[in-house]
Amino acid sequence: MTPRNKTVAAPAGNEPLTEELLERLLATATPDAYLADAPTDDRSLADYLMDLIDEKGLSRADVVRGSTVNSTFVYQIFNGTRNVTRDNAIKIAFGARCTLREAQRLLRHAGVSELWCKNRRDAIVIHCIDHGYSLSECDDELYRLGEATLVAREG
Repeated sequence: MTPRNKTVAAPAGNEPLTEELLERLLATATPDAYLADAPTDDRSLADYLMDLIDEKGLSRADVVRGSTVNSTFVYQIFNGTRNVTRDNAIKIAFGARCTLREAQRLLRHAGVSELWCKNRRDAIVIHCIDHGYSLSECDDELYRLGEATLVAREG
């Protein structure tokens, strides 16, 4: 496994908001002035996930169990050898017990679109994450409200 990039001082869950950083950037005379002291985040998804679960005291196996994603697939994501779909990234966010902010960052690191409250399905997922629902409880809400679930339903 490659060493994790530790250039970001703030823990994964306590990083400055993008809006705050944008205000700082727009207030500088040149991009160099901003980049000289701005916290940039060039971590891979694997690095972000490892930092996140370390902070939460979780194991990779905890994330696998909570996400219902195939364990081999999840371990490949943690090793940086596998890309992830948006729905799998959302399921991994549930498995990692992410806050809404952490889930959005996870999606960003995965290279997929963040949850958007103007999208009906995303709005339901946002509500579920924000209220601490499990993946199963979120799927129940999605199903109840006529939206595609994150985990395939049988029958």
